[in-house]
Amino acid sequence: MKVVKNDTVLIISGNTRGKKGKVLKVFPKQNRIIVEGVNFIKRHTRPSAKNVHGGIVEKEASINVSNVMVICNKCGEPTRIGRKILKDGDKIIRARFCRKCNEVL
Repeated sequence: MKVVKNDTVLIISGNTRGKKGKVLKVFPKQNRIIVEGVNFIKRHTRPSAKNVHGGIVEKEASINVSNVMVICNKCGEPTRIGRKILKDGDKIIRARFCRKCNEVL
């Protein structure tokens, strides 16, 4: 999966198309992510020690990773992500890069 936690992404399809948000959580096996401020659902909760009154709680639900594009930090545009193998002396580093401006993310 090319999207990681704390990436800024643009939603490219669905009800919230056009919104930007930060990735809060990644589920690689299900190919899904949770984006801050996108795809809210309502959950009815019972009263508990944490939530004394119970009630309806709104929280973000996961969306498929194919519905988002990563926004590059340098050029600020939504882009596809590539991978490079960089050599730093004896170390081999795998890095993600922007396909538009070739900047390492």
